[in-house]
Amino acid sequence: MSASNEPASPSPVADAHDDRVIEVRNLTKRYGRNIVHQKLDFDVRRGEIVSIVGGSGSGKTTLVRQILGLERPTSGTIKVFGQDTSTIDAASARLMRTRSGMLFQHGALFSSMTVFDNVAQPLRELGRVPPDLLHDIVMLKLEMVGLPCKHASKMPAALSGGMVKRVGIARAIALEPELLFLDEPTAGLDPQASDEFVELIATLHRTLGLTVVMVTHDLDTMVALSTRVAVLADRKVLVAAPVEEAANVDHPFIHEYFLGLRGRRALQALPPERRAKLPKAALEPALSSVEL
Repeated sequence: MSASNEPASPSPVADAHDDRVIEVRNLTKRYGRNIVHQKLDFDVRRGEIVSIVGGSGSGKTTLVRQILGLERPTSGTIKVFGQDTSTIDAASARLMRTRSGMLFQHGALFSSMTVFDNVAQPLRELGRVPPDLLHDIVMLKLEMVGLPCKHASKMPAALSGGMVKRVGIARAIALEPELLFLDEPTAGLDPQASDEFVELIATLHRTLGLTVVMVTHDLDTMVALSTRVAVLADRKVLVAAPVEEAANVDHPFIHEYFLGLRGRRALQALPPERRAKLPKAALEPALSSVEL
């Protein structure tokens, strides 16, 4: 889902165990009698863009919240940058958080702060930063996400939805993280703004060497950006593979999600060499009744 309608190429990723940025093993999460995850395994390797998809209530955001340390699992282990999040000390946890950035679904900007102050907030939380250096860093981050510096003095209420997302990304990369989490990054954007934002993410991924974990319902965004897609179903990660391989898994949710009308349209935007690996059902004409 880029301007050229061709998905971004995944970065080459090593298969070495030590290259795992996130390693989740035997994760179980329950709320009372409701079991959200049961013995779930999940890995993310350095340089990947991994999309997490699943039906409503499958626990996509809950999984990310546990990885970020915002919720504790009922059982199982989560390692980020090789460290067990349940046993590290407070100082190590703070350091780990500086190596990660998060874009929330609706930007989650502080409404009482200017664009400048929103982007500067993570830097100020670190301690005293010389004003001139702080100014230069914030302006650089705004430039990196395609926002002219003239917007720095604006309040969030004066921004369009796409601009709010860009400020959110600028804040997320303020500390130059290695790992970036995106929650529904293109939700609420019109098609053109969505395409532009997908290209921005692809550019930042490539130029900054980021590892990206993305929760999304948007099939076009998933196909355009993902190195692999992790499908949550039946309380676990059913498959974590390139999208053309995931689409071949025989499971009711995968049939519905990937092989329905919208899924076929998105999958048919894959490059020919990847499209050739899709199941035949994914290659059926993706025409709606209006187009017929």
